[in-house]
Amino acid sequence: MIIILVFITGLVMADNNLLPSFIISSNVGTYVLYLLMFVVGISIGSDKEALSVLKKVNWKIMLIPLSIIAGSLGATAVYAYVSQALTVKEAMSVGAGFGYYSLSSILISDLYSESLGTVALIANIIRELFTLLFSPLLVLLFGKLAPIASGGATSMDSTLPIIVKSSGKEYGLLAIFSGILLTILVPFIVSFIIS
Repeated sequence: MIIILVFITGLVMADNNLLPSFIISSNVGTYVLYLLMFVVGISIGSDKEALSVLKKVNWKIMLIPLSIIAGSLGATAVYAYVSQALTVKEAMSVGAGFGYYSLSSILISDLYSESLGTVALIANIIRELFTLLFSPLLVLLFGKLAPIASGGATSMDSTLPIIVKSSGKEYGLLAIFSGILLTILVPFIVSFIIS
């Protein structure tokens, strides 16, 4: 709810000209993106447990994040083809956020358009909320890896507790590994698709 309130506050302030002109007319978004990338690097680099997970993994579990990437990009491409609301490139760039709404929306806004960045923000927030609300049902219908796939990049942090509760403790390590790898790949995949 805090994320949604902050987003709405930004919309209202910009729409009512309550922000200094330099924020709207300059490259503030680009500098915020650089700062966000720096903070993500610090977060991953300082989490010794997360780094040790990456060093100890059986490389067969690479199939989990690779399947999430293929499924997310494939599904968004099919959506674009069927709905024709977005181009395939636009839809795939939104899907390449893998639930990482803050970074993907800023990247897309900066590299392509603010309206598509807004779509990415909303779509990836919905992905996270869906995982938080429906993980038990996903396990029941599709198996214990389903909440990890649904959570995408968020499976290492915000959706991890519900994934562990729904799938079991033994899936926590898989969720962390997948989330870390997807978080690292988001800026590269989004930038590659959108540019």
